[in-house]
Amino acid sequence: MELAVLKHNGEETGRNVTLSDEIFGIEPNDHAIYLDVKQFLANQRQGTHKSKERNEIAGSTKKIKKQKGTGGARAGSIKSPVFRGGGRVFGPRPRNYSFKLNKKLKQVARKSALSYKVKENSLMVVENVSFDAPKTKDYLAFLSGLSLVDKKTLLVVPANEKNVFLSSRNLPKAKVVSVNDVNTYELLNADNLMLCEGSVSILENLLSK
Repeated sequence: MELAVLKHNGEETGRNVTLSDEIFGIEPNDHAIYLDVKQFLANQRQGTHKSKERNEIAGSTKKIKKQKGTGGARAGSIKSPVFRGGGRVFGPRPRNYSFKLNKKLKQVARKSALSYKVKENSLMVVENVSFDAPKTKDYLAFLSGLSLVDKKTLLVVPANEKNVFLSSRNLPKAKVVSVNDVNTYELLNADNLMLCEGSVSILENLLSK
């Protein structure tokens, strides 16, 4: 399929970009999307939760009372989990939540997300974006020209455009990523996907390997 390349003011440039049906026109695989999103979210978890067990808290290890003959249950030291201030039983420990996925499956997931965007008519191709200095008002003007100010947007740039990234950072609904960092979660999370003209061929090469 072909899409018209848009200027930053929303007008057409007169150029068209042909999108590969093998990337943007497949039958979406929902299970692949589920696994890729699950991995992305799992990798964001720090896993630093920790509670102290009885051997890690400060306190006397002296036996509180004699073992038998008190009429009550036997007790150990004040570090016992049954007492206030004692150690915690089976508390959380630091762990790594990340897991691996097959490269081909991740590619299918990203292709599926892109195909969903095409089906929903929420994908557009724009001219390459670059700013001389990081200014939020410049990125707002860019979104305003495309009538996307109040919508969740994802802009995929062909290279690491630092000024564009910094200009969008203060806008809660705007996200800018390099074409090499595109992931399924962010593709689906955006209401509107904007591909820079130079990003299309790079993205197709990445997903066809």
